[in-house]
Amino acid sequence: MRFFSYLMRRFLPVFLGAMFFFSLILVLVDLLMNLWSFISQQVPFVQVMYVMLLYIPKTLSFSLPLSILFAVCYVLSDFYAKNELTAVFASGVSLFRFTLPLLVFSLFLSFGLFIFEDRIVVPTYAKKISLQNQLLNKNQSLNNDQIVIISSGGSVVYNADFYSDEDQTLKRMFVILRNEDKSLNTVVRAITAVWNGNNWDVTEGTQYVLKDQGLVSSPVSQETMALLTEPPETFRNNTVAVDTVSVQEAKSYISRLKRSGLPTAEALSEYYKKYSFPLVVFIVVFLSIGLSGKTRKNVLLISLVLCVGAAVLFYVTQMVTMLLAKFGYISPLLGAWFPVIMFIPLSVVLLKFART
Repeated sequence: MRFFSYLMRRFLPVFLGAMFFFSLILVLVDLLMNLWSFISQQVPFVQVMYVMLLYIPKTLSFSLPLSILFAVCYVLSDFYAKNELTAVFASGVSLFRFTLPLLVFSLFLSFGLFIFEDRIVVPTYAKKISLQNQLLNKNQSLNNDQIVIISSGGSVVYNADFYSDEDQTLKRMFVILRNEDKSLNTVVRAITAVWNGNNWDVTEGTQYVLKDQGLVSSPVSQETMALLTEPPETFRNNTVAVDTVSVQEAKSYISRLKRSGLPTAEALSEYYKKYSFPLVVFIVVFLSIGLSGKTRKNVLLISLVLCVGAAVLFYVTQMVTMLLAKFGYISPLLGAWFPVIMFIPLSVVLLKFART
């Protein structure tokens, strides 16, 4: 137990110091990148500081894997360099038992990172971007034009000249309703359609129903309007990046893509990555334990180089598998989880052959 408490007392100050340093660097870089824009727009100092404060959770999320990698590698390499681990091994404690608190700590951090990212990082970063764009007069209109939306698995197709987000209306709208075999059933033409919370209310509209004798026109019926349930969010001029929204929002967005009959491979791979990526904290600790002390000369330098190289290899592998998933060569689930599946056994092998 004394060994374990000694290990954590040496590890935690380095880890927290690295977190503070890397987070501070990221905040300063973001501030310097936008400093001239803030000055030219005469943004008050308090508002600038508030924007930077909102950015801190994102910097902590970025810094966590690198900080824990550096801390574990530094502390273990220092133990090797000062022959402290020799005393530990001589007392009958294996490297795995000695570093088990670090592995448990990193596993808890991985779960914590997932919750922290979803509950805190996503909303604060979105608020930061929104406020920053507002202060710099970069607000993007959600109005949209020349819209084509495929909904309900291809059974409903919307076409509109313009969507106004302020009053949630569609201008000069055509809707094609199709049967299960995708054959034409009804065409709806409307000058304006207004969202009522459940469906689109059509004004000055006509519906054309295909019957044996041809198209039969009539005013748009309530039964037909009840089928027009695609929400206004679908028609907005916005592109959702799955990696920048919460799990629930990502799930809703993917469902919308599926309803529209649009490709979902990229969005699904990013969605699964939300669950797999936090385990990078556990993996880099595992790699650091296995790679530290591989040489007796320049222990700290060589160990840092090996650990950083292994972490870079993990990120590159993940980037490649995510690209393969995006283009449909592998499944989205495999694209997100393959690096984890690959590197955890590799870390076990490195730990087994670590110098003891």
